[in-house]
Amino acid sequence: MHVDPKLTAQIEPFDTFWEAPANIEKGYGTFGKFYERNYLKYMEIKPGDRVLVVSCGPGYFVDLLKKRGVSDVTGIDSDPDKIAYARARRLDCRVANAFAFLREHPGRYDVIFAEQELNHLTKPEILAFLALCRDSLRPGGQLAVHSLNGANPITGSEALAQNFDHYNTMTEYSLRQVLAHSGFSDITVFALNLYIFYENPANYVGMFLDSVIQMILRISFTFYGKTNRIFTKKIAAIGRK
Repeated sequence: MHVDPKLTAQIEPFDTFWEAPANIEKGYGTFGKFYERNYLKYMEIKPGDRVLVVSCGPGYFVDLLKKRGVSDVTGIDSDPDKIAYARARRLDCRVANAFAFLREHPGRYDVIFAEQELNHLTKPEILAFLALCRDSLRPGGQLAVHSLNGANPITGSEALAQNFDHYNTMTEYSLRQVLAHSGFSDITVFALNLYIFYENPANYVGMFLDSVIQMILRISFTFYGKTNRIFTKKIAAIGRK
C-alpha cells in the first residue's frame, strides 16, 4: 500500500477504502444496493458526466455507475491489491494518492464521490481535501462525502474512540457548515440508512426498531434545545460548486 506520508492517518489511511467485506466479490452486490438506495436519489449523475471516485477500493461505486450507463468513471485508491479486483472487472481504477491526483486534475470532473469517511482526515486535512475537490470540479459539479455521525449517542463516541485513525465526528450541522465554508452551495445532508436491503424480511424489523430509536432521540434532543434531526450511524452530504 502506498500511504501518503503527508497525511496523518497511516494505519487506515484516507487514500484507501476499508469497509469491503471479507468476501470482496459479494460486495459488488451489497454495496451497489447500499449506494443506489442511499445516494442516487440525491445525486444527478448523467450518462455523459465525468465522474471521479476517491478511495474507490475494489470499485463498488464505479461498478454501479457503469451498470447505470455512465461511461466516464475513474476510481483511485492507494492499495494495489484492491485496485486489482477492480481491474479484473474491467473497471477504470488506478493506484493513486487522493490529494496528489486531485491537484493534477483541476476543473475536470462533473461529480466527485469520496468512498472513505472524512473522519480519517484531521480538520486541516478536511479543509484541504474539500478545497482540492472544489478545484477539480467543473462549474456546477457535485461532491458527495460522508462522515461518522457524532449526534448519535449510541455509536458516536464509540466510533470516534474505536479506530486510532478517526480524528473527529460530525453532525448534520457541522457537515453542512464545513461544506459551505469550503465554497459549496445547494448542500443536502441526509442519513445513510443500513436497513435498505428490502429483499431480506429482517430489514423491516430493523427499520421499525430504528424508527422508534430515531423518534426517541429527536424528542430528547428537542427537550435540550438541540436542532439535530439525523441520528443514523453515518451521514452524507451533496454539495455543488
